[in-house]
Amino acid sequence: MSQSGAAMYRRLDPARIIETARTLRARIGERFPEAGLLKVAEEVLTVSQESTSCMRWLARPLWYVRVLVVVAFVFVLLVAAGAFLPLDRRVALSTSVADFLQGLDAAVNQIVLIGVALFFLTTWETRLKRRRALEAIRVLRSLAHIVDMHQLTKDPEQILRRGRPTKAGRIHSMTRFELARYLTYCSELLAILSKLAALTVQEFNEPVTLDAVDDVQDLCNGLGQKIWQKIVILDTAERRRRRPPRIPAPVPGGG
Repeated sequence: MSQSGAAMYRRLDPARIIETARTLRARIGERFPEAGLLKVAEEVLTVSQESTSCMRWLARPLWYVRVLVVVAFVFVLLVAAGAFLPLDRRVALSTSVADFLQGLDAAVNQIVLIGVALFFLTTWETRLKRRRALEAIRVLRSLAHIVDMHQLTKDPEQILRRGRPTKAGRIHSMTRFELARYLTYCSELLAILSKLAALTVQEFNEPVTLDAVDDVQDLCNGLGQKIWQKIVILDTAERRRRRPPRIPAPVPGGG
């Protein structure tokens, strides 16, 4: 396998994720054209395109910021040099211990202020990119909770009819198969959101944003596990329903 071919399987492909989101939206539209989950799938498709744009923006250097940083860096150095150049180098370094300590304190303060200014300038680009990345991840987190709200009232107990429903309970008219498909679609939407979080910062290796991505992925995995528990309940009930009745064994010596 060539080096370029191997690299294909080490990076998320934005086009494939967008195509997966588009296909899932079409599947939901064919199965549940009137469901609110279709609107959520359309929003996930839109966000997948936005995440791709964000990833590419994070990968590009912000040249206007870098130019401004260089100009500001030179300005700070000129100001610092201007503060020390007027000093008369012919005078003694210090006339007394008090004067020496006072001058040392002023020099340390100047160095600290210059260091803080330079640190602010050199991290400006990173902070701008971090802000945009965190905003994109916040949208993904909100969508994950919205997906969870759509599956929250889809209770397998309503299909299995165990117990008498309450008046305030929301009764849906889905069959066992339709409910299983609906829950599966919710799980797939969460999986896409998890991949979009990783895609967003694929070109931006920054600790704060990586931690935020881990939080979104943990959230999606946790919500997905709840959904699959419901699917397992439905599958177990379906297998029990299709199980042939047991024929009692004949009693030995019976007439």
